[in-house]
Amino acid sequence: MSENKKIAQELIDAVGGTENIQSVTHCATRLRFIIQDEEKVDKERVEEIDKVKGAFFNSGQYQVIFGTGTVNKVYEEVEKFEVNQVTKEEQKKEAMNKKNSFQRAIRTFGDVFVPIIPVLVATGLFMGLRGLVMQEQVLAWFGLTPSDISSNFLLYTQILTDTAFIFLPALIAWSTFRVFGGTPIIGLVLGLMLVSPALPNAWGVATGAEPLYFFDFIPVVGYQGAVLPAFIAGIIGAKLERAIRKRVPEALDLIVTPFLTLLIMSVAALFIIGPIFHTVEGYILDAALYVLELPFGLAGILLGGLNQIIVITGVHHIFNLLEIQLLENLGNNPYNAIVTSAVAAQGGATLAVALKTKRTKLKALAMPSSFSAFLGITEPAIFGVNLRYGKPFLMGLIGGAAGGFVASILNLAGTGMAITVIPGTLLYLNEQLPLYILANLVAIAVAFVLTWMFGYSDKKAEQIEK
Repeated sequence: MSENKKIAQELIDAVGGTENIQSVTHCATRLRFIIQDEEKVDKERVEEIDKVKGAFFNSGQYQVIFGTGTVNKVYEEVEKFEVNQVTKEEQKKEAMNKKNSFQRAIRTFGDVFVPIIPVLVATGLFMGLRGLVMQEQVLAWFGLTPSDISSNFLLYTQILTDTAFIFLPALIAWSTFRVFGGTPIIGLVLGLMLVSPALPNAWGVATGAEPLYFFDFIPVVGYQGAVLPAFIAGIIGAKLERAIRKRVPEALDLIVTPFLTLLIMSVAALFIIGPIFHTVEGYILDAALYVLELPFGLAGILLGGLNQIIVITGVHHIFNLLEIQLLENLGNNPYNAIVTSAVAAQGGATLAVALKTKRTKLKALAMPSSFSAFLGITEPAIFGVNLRYGKPFLMGLIGGAAGGFVASILNLAGTGMAITVIPGTLLYLNEQLPLYILANLVAIAVAFVLTWMFGYSDKKAEQIEK
């Protein structure tokens, strides 16, 4: 019997056999099971299986971490045991049915914004690279000064860094229609209406230009960079489209449904949803800025210390809205600088466990898990090591607060979002890189030292596992 086949057999037995598995699929690092009866899962036995780096129930699924590459090979062997395989989308629907209303709402929010994040990451990297190229010290290496840079080149860099945010409402409306069962292209056009060049530019209005006034009291502007107006319009628009489609004869559906959807939603989005939720968005931004501007590094201590607790709950996607707003309104993202310390600290705590333990299996699990955290992915470190033994996770939280404090005191702010620690260095190329590295090193060092001294011993780990 091959090694991976043996692992698959042991895993199926440990989760209660094929009859206890409703469905299984996998992502880049984990097998994801929908389980019939959670009581039949032998969690300790699962975590003792060779190559398993951790396992936990989350988002209605039992997720078993194997890591990239390995998970594909194990999944191929699991398939041979006639377990019900489904697509990730199908299993996502099954998992959603097992969640409460709040969990479903947060997951839906994530489903809307996660597909948009890659272009915002790319935009942030473009901003960072532009900041690097335009530094006087860098230009001096080539015998240039900022005044030597071509205006056409600057225009090109502006296209790279501004396009995603100018058309952000179109991206959000497209994704929201997709998630809520509407026709994505209708959502895209509705979003484009919100940034039509016929409307006064939102940034121009913010600096003194006059909005258009309909009926002498409704201010209408373009919603470049706005998030909530497009999100709410997308939800209502998708539901409206589905309602219209149910009532329109099939022969007329192609003409009548998109016509009525866009007509009604353009009026609602520009005259009602836009003005109301653009104001709400302003209040949310003000509240976020209030927290981020707390004196004496308090923002860094709070956010850096609590961030990974939020990650455990699975509701961290809600902060995508905050980061997008910060980037749009400030041109930078101080939240990222704080959060990256929280991520790095969990990696530091796991690294301490890896170097201190004499248990071969735990060392083989903790070492790659710490490296994964340094690449910005903390789940293997948290669920595979730190939370299992308790104190390393707590020491990681303290390290995150320490690193967040440094980031806050130094006023660090990234040029983008969604990447942290080592990949995140690309967001701090505009003269902030040494300070960014310092904040991360402080987080890692504090978590590492505390875990080494007070957070882990093989003796206590064995007692926990008994």
